[in-house]
Amino acid sequence: MGKPQLLSILEMSALLLTLSAALGWINHKFLPMPHTIGLLTMSVAASLIMVGIDVMMPHRHLFEPLTNALLQIDFNAVVMNGMLAFLLFAGALHVDVRKLASRAVPVVVLATFATIASTFLVGFLFWQAAGLVGLPLPLSWALVLGALISPTDPVAVLSTLKNVNVPASLEVEMQGESLFNDGVGIVVFTILLAFAIGEPGGKQSAAGVAELLVVEAGGGVLLGLITGHIAYWGMRLIDDYAIEVLISLALVTATYALAQRIHVSGPLAVVAAGLLIGYRGPRDAMSDRTQTYVFGLWTLIDEVLNSLLFLLIGLEVLILRLDPLALLLATAAVPIVIVSRFIAVGTPVFIPRINRLMSRLNVVFLTWAGIRGGISIALALSIPEGPAKAPILAATYAVVLFSVIVQGSTLGFVARHTVLAQDDK
Repeated sequence: MGKPQLLSILEMSALLLTLSAALGWINHKFLPMPHTIGLLTMSVAASLIMVGIDVMMPHRHLFEPLTNALLQIDFNAVVMNGMLAFLLFAGALHVDVRKLASRAVPVVVLATFATIASTFLVGFLFWQAAGLVGLPLPLSWALVLGALISPTDPVAVLSTLKNVNVPASLEVEMQGESLFNDGVGIVVFTILLAFAIGEPGGKQSAAGVAELLVVEAGGGVLLGLITGHIAYWGMRLIDDYAIEVLISLALVTATYALAQRIHVSGPLAVVAAGLLIGYRGPRDAMSDRTQTYVFGLWTLIDEVLNSLLFLLIGLEVLILRLDPLALLLATAAVPIVIVSRFIAVGTPVFIPRINRLMSRLNVVFLTWAGIRGGISIALALSIPEGPAKAPILAATYAVVLFSVIVQGSTLGFVARHTVLAQDDK
């Protein structure tokens, strides 16, 4: 047999956009699900059907061209070095900075304390579960899973919030948490991954941790504020919507690329830039016409990339090859992550002073709203090959699929029976 022919970038883009458009049309026409949830559900269902057909007819290889096409895609690079910058900027652009500032304490608590607490809770419980199912996993690698799965995914959370009616203060807490906890989560993931693989250096020391937090997280925010101000002043000095749209695109790509070059947090940099442009731009740098084009463009970018990302998550199931024990452990990971988040977001409401700003009535909803997405999968795929990667990747997929499909589609129901009902009392 000859070597399989690789698809060009144009052919790959055509395949993914066509599948996304076709499944989106089917969902809109025949199914009641929100767009991204519908895309993910249908792509997962299609992948499982194709896997089943391949199992029943192992010598036919009917879907080998699609499998080969998916194997060409470096999911980690596509998400972390491509889509993420645009999606985070688009999400931050529409956040009300004044409301975010009014909920600063809950956002900081959720993005830092809850993320770190969940990391260690998930890691310990997953380590225990792995031993019980007969697939022992070192605690250091279980903690790596805790780090990559604990941050809520801004893409998944923000797309889910579009279909849920919650009080404005709670919505902004969720937006802020999902936008900022990735910086914390990625730093913690980097530290724990270095520890798990035995990488030499001081990253595991207290000084190394502090340096990473200050340099990567703080440096990312500072870089975003600097580049955001440069773009803001450029927009303020002219009134030409085409150039101002171009400035916004340049801002995102240049900020993220520069952040990677100087080793600071790219996600936090584009979030900071997006918040600044979204707040200052409409006030005194953009005409009404420019606002229509700039915000309209980024809304479309958000919708299109969301569609492609959730489609890819579902189709990637087609190329996973997992043993039964890994699948059993992955099933156990779902309740482990939910329980750990419940404890992590529920604990702060019992702390004096903080409990005046965070309601106990919202803990159930915040727990169920902990949607995970493509960032967790991208981090799992970045783990070096070894015995620990398969169970961690399986658990990550199980949690992401459950959180997006089940939690995402029932979040409105949970809101009506917890937050909104109790908020009226």
